[in-house]
Amino acid sequence: MNKIKGKDILAVGLTMFAIFFGAGNLIFPPYLGKITGNEWFLGFFFFFIVDVGVSMLAIFATIKSQDLSMTGVPSRLGKKAATVVAIIIATCLAPCLAVPRTAATTFEMGWAQMFPNLSIWVFSFVFFAVVCFLTIRPSKVVDIVGNYLTPILVLCILVLLVLGIVDPIGPIALTSQVETIKEGIINGYQTMDPLGIGLVIVAIMGAITEKGYTTQEIQSRLLTKAAIIAGVLLFIVYGGLSYLGATVSNGGFEDYNQAALVVALTQELMGTWGVVMLAVIVLFACLTTAIGLTSGFAGTLEKLTDGKCKYKVTVIVMSIFSFVVSNAGISKIISVAAPILSVIFPCFITMTVLMFFGKYVKNDNVIRCATVFAFVISLSEVLTSLGIPLTYTKMLPLSQYQCAWIVPAIVGGIVGHFIPSKKV
Repeated sequence: MNKIKGKDILAVGLTMFAIFFGAGNLIFPPYLGKITGNEWFLGFFFFFIVDVGVSMLAIFATIKSQDLSMTGVPSRLGKKAATVVAIIIATCLAPCLAVPRTAATTFEMGWAQMFPNLSIWVFSFVFFAVVCFLTIRPSKVVDIVGNYLTPILVLCILVLLVLGIVDPIGPIALTSQVETIKEGIINGYQTMDPLGIGLVIVAIMGAITEKGYTTQEIQSRLLTKAAIIAGVLLFIVYGGLSYLGATVSNGGFEDYNQAALVVALTQELMGTWGVVMLAVIVLFACLTTAIGLTSGFAGTLEKLTDGKCKYKVTVIVMSIFSFVVSNAGISKIISVAAPILSVIFPCFITMTVLMFFGKYVKNDNVIRCATVFAFVISLSEVLTSLGIPLTYTKMLPLSQYQCAWIVPAIVGGIVGHFIPSKKV
């Protein structure tokens, strides 16, 4: 098939949007708006760049690598290194952090309020039973998510945003409570979206092929157009949610964490029925993400192990594992995720940017050394925040924005340029 159908572009674009728009995307923008006040757009801008900007760059870098899988971005680290990096990222992202967080968020933001006696163990069991059932057939993921779940999700979100824009909860504070740019970057890390690009692509590639798009050139064109649709939708939704948070920045909501703030905002805008609406929004946002990441992880593991880890078996095992981890609760999962993501993200951004401009980077050691330098500095920053006195990171440029790794990554790339490249 050489001609791409408009309905297929829309379906894949909506699926991308829905997989990205999971737990983190819903709870972090409003909180960012609340703490940044009248600087909410600046915070949102850097949040959007770190999250969606890097995600789009990763998609295009993956397409350019001609490896439409989890190993696409790290491919020039060497075959073995790329496989190891892909497995580490996929494991940290899917079963250990992102997927369990979807169930915990869904429970705490609506269902626990509506059913106070409902056990999180019971809820999580049902949640992951549904995820497992809807994921077990990979060819149906795009149809289920893109044609049915996402339209319901988008409709619910738009209702909430329109109400908040037409009748704001309160005036926006004239000052920011935090370092706006730094908070935008850190909150962008927390969404985990760019790290999941490989899993997202894997999740939808099977369905794209079954629809008749079998050549790499046509698949790449379809993915590019779908990514633009997803990016535009995410810009609208993120911006709206950040603005809603800014409307409560003037006071009265200081004691709310990320999840509780979204509940409070919805109740203010919609009253008692707001809790029901929120429960629906969160359920579909998190369910679509869980389905996409579970499908992508199972597909990735099957490919990287040459079929030894069967897709269906991995889906079942991952659903059980995620069910157990999800019962730790959203706050615990976020606290564990923060330092891990702060180490992984700079490395991934470095690889993504260099892979995007890959045709100008002739020596693979440029990418390898830049990634290693970024890893060392980001790890040092995290260890410093945990109490280990590696204070030299604070002397580096951009350290105040949690970006001390940028200049060392550039230096690493320059060093790598003078090291002869050998195929690994």
